[in-house]
Amino acid sequence: MSLFINGLHSGAIDHLIDLAIAEDIGPGDITTSHLPDPLARGRGEIVAKEPVVVAGLEIAKRVFEKFEPEVVFLPKFKDGDAVRAKEVMAEISGTMQTLLSGERIALNFLQRLSGIATNVRSYVEKLKDAKIRLVDTRKTVPGWRVLDKYAVRVGGAYNHRMGLYDGVLIKDNHIAAFGGIRNAVAHIRNQVSHLIKIEIETSNLDEVSQALDAGADVIMLDNMEIEEIRSAVDLINGRAVVEVSGQVGKGDLQGLAETGVDIVSVGALIHGAVFMDISMRISSAGP
Repeated sequence: MSLFINGLHSGAIDHLIDLAIAEDIGPGDITTSHLPDPLARGRGEIVAKEPVVVAGLEIAKRVFEKFEPEVVFLPKFKDGDAVRAKEVMAEISGTMQTLLSGERIALNFLQRLSGIATNVRSYVEKLKDAKIRLVDTRKTVPGWRVLDKYAVRVGGAYNHRMGLYDGVLIKDNHIAAFGGIRNAVAHIRNQVSHLIKIEIETSNLDEVSQALDAGADVIMLDNMEIEEIRSAVDLINGRAVVEVSGQVGKGDLQGLAETGVDIVSVGALIHGAVFMDISMRISSAGP
């Protein structure tokens, strides 16, 4: 297979799939192994049972390839497409053993990732043409971050930092540990590359002023009311990128966009998503 699946490194995906197979199959699929002929050919259709923004089709394909490298997997859509209820998302041809043993594992990937993409799309649609960037957070399922954040992009939003290693975000507990905003920014600025931006989390206008004086590149307005956000945007006046975070709902997005902030981060893009209702119909391929 190629090194990348939909831009994701295949090694990370294979690791998650291998864990899922070990979890579900263990030493063997007892039910399927007792079919009269587990190697008989069969056909499968993956069907959306409700409207869904699809994400993870190539990953579902890879699940079946783990059982049978020559399996035929024909997607009818591509990730990011809106699929209507009862539409066939993909067709599969392989042994009954492959189809039956891989069914639940493939659907788990599809249902979760499509759930995130569908949820994200519902937020994006609320923004319409607003010039604001909607981003996720690190509130992801442990081990699934690369996939969770992939689904966010499929849904039409953007990723915040991937982990603690690829961006400086000084939060309230860091500020306490450093002894203040100025100390935190000065110390970190002296240690990291000049190419790395520094973001400060603030909870009031006094902290916004401190972050500006310290030279922060990005200022996060955390759990502020809309009027305080407007005041903070006026105070910052283009001297730093402005991000809003904390209990942001869909109904808040348009109002926040009108304040002039640059970024809105929403953890619920991922943790508020639910599995979509997607099923698989299997039939014998005949003689």
